[in-house]
Amino acid sequence: MMSSTIEVQSTQQVSMKFVTLVSIVAALGGLLFGFDTAVVSGAVGFMKERFDLSEFQVGWAVSSLIIGCIVGAISSGVISEKFGRKKTLIAAAILFIIGSFGSAIPDTFSGFIIARMIGGIGIGITSTLCPLYNAEIAPAKYRGRLVALNQLATVTGIFLVYFVNMWIADLGDHAWDVSTAWRWMFGFGVIPGVLFLALLFLVPESPRWLIKQGRAAESLPILLRIHGEELARQEVLDIKESFKEENGSIRQLFSPALRLALIVGVGLAILQQVTGINAVMYYAPEIFKQTGAGTNSALMQTIFVGLINFLFTILAIWLIDKVGRKVLLLVGSAAMAICLAVIGIAFHTGHTSGPLVLIFILIYVAAFAVSLGPVVWVVMSEIFPNRIRGKATAIASMALWAADYLVSQAFPPMLASAGPAITFWSFGLMALITFIFTWRVIPETKGKSLEEMESLWASRKA
Repeated sequence: MMSSTIEVQSTQQVSMKFVTLVSIVAALGGLLFGFDTAVVSGAVGFMKERFDLSEFQVGWAVSSLIIGCIVGAISSGVISEKFGRKKTLIAAAILFIIGSFGSAIPDTFSGFIIARMIGGIGIGITSTLCPLYNAEIAPAKYRGRLVALNQLATVTGIFLVYFVNMWIADLGDHAWDVSTAWRWMFGFGVIPGVLFLALLFLVPESPRWLIKQGRAAESLPILLRIHGEELARQEVLDIKESFKEENGSIRQLFSPALRLALIVGVGLAILQQVTGINAVMYYAPEIFKQTGAGTNSALMQTIFVGLINFLFTILAIWLIDKVGRKVLLLVGSAAMAICLAVIGIAFHTGHTSGPLVLIFILIYVAAFAVSLGPVVWVVMSEIFPNRIRGKATAIASMALWAADYLVSQAFPPMLASAGPAITFWSFGLMALITFIFTWRVIPETKGKSLEEMESLWASRKA
């Protein structure tokens, strides 16, 4: 009896080791996401001088990537359903590499924009498929933390790029920064892109996608390594059953049984962005300059933002399968609303010379990192049924990127016209709406298998 118990425990340990290693590789797509979305924060000031950009063009330099992300996100569902999750991620890695290299070499602003859009297509695909792939690989008990690895990789990319930007900016004088430093900042992204591409060849295809394609025999060895023999065979039967009922058309997302899932997925995706996090991440140095900080001080304070984002994302990974998704969303959105209100008051009253703004921006980032940051991607990857998951997740991801585009494009002109106080109060109002939306609409999904999700929504028809 004891020998049997030891054997089961050993099998579970081997299984979790395999799942974790595969999930880490897939989550590296998040590293590219974080790197490419944050690298512009250190480069955009130099580019503004190099190309003599208006405030609108500064916003376009940042948000052009997101146009590509929207295209990548919306196309990822159809492409990954046809060719598989793995092959689609490999294509995304190649696009990212092309975009990073292309962003570093242009002599015209339009050439830079084109390269950023190409890279953005790759980012849009990885941001959608990496958490989805991890959700399809992971056992239900650990799915939250394994999917949240993608967000940890994202904030790691953001954190690292702040150091890279500061290191590159210190290599020369201001004239060199304006002519050359920003090129090296973007070009550095080729390194994580090549690493991600190489490691993707080591991971298996999603077993749920294989079963959907009628290739159950290929999926079984993968599921055996995850669950052990008895659970793996039952998993194959459950997944097959989940594909029998309907063909997975987009129309079914609007059926009474799935309408609420669509509302939750799209609603959370939009709210994650309109609470202002990427305005802070993209423009952190420029925000700190508004408080009177010099260039070097602003870059150093931006590193503090990245560090807090990184540490509290680790905390979220530990908490997400313990306390659940909904509790984290409620606590985090409430804290974000309070912090944004205080930051707005500080700018309104002119009390920005001390550490007050920095402290509350750090608390705001911490609250986001432990809640909306990882939880939104987890919920988006797990709430839709197997037969429609790829397409539905792509729709939610597209909504997220569209909201990100609006915020990043509008932030510089809004900051210049309405002022920082109104801008941050607007984000605070969105955080309050997030709290209410979570409290009234979102169910807890902790511990439920992907095959159980549809019955959850059927019992709570919108």
